[in-house]
Amino acid sequence: MSTREKSSEEALLDEKLVSQKEIILYNDDVNTFDHVIETLMYACDHTPEQAEQCSLIVHYNGKCTVKTGPYSDLKPRCSMLLEAGLNAEIV
Repeated sequence: MSTREKSSEEALLDEKLVSQKEIILYNDDVNTFDHVIETLMYACDHTPEQAEQCSLIVHYNGKCTVKTGPYSDLKPRCSMLLEAGLNAEIV
């Protein structure tokens, strides 16, 4: 692979990564672990284990990336989290 081909490939990869967004879930003093876990399973298609791990990370670190992808996929998922009373945003 030539240097030029490699640079083009790296540029495409960088562009793809930049187009990826994240849903960040923030800790609060209102929602129970069970509610957060159930909501992550429903809204983000997490397994029970993923949802539990994310809930613990949010609890101890104050926030956690719970889903990564294109904005068009994350927008409805983030809306579901917000409607369930969780604090989340897309960055």
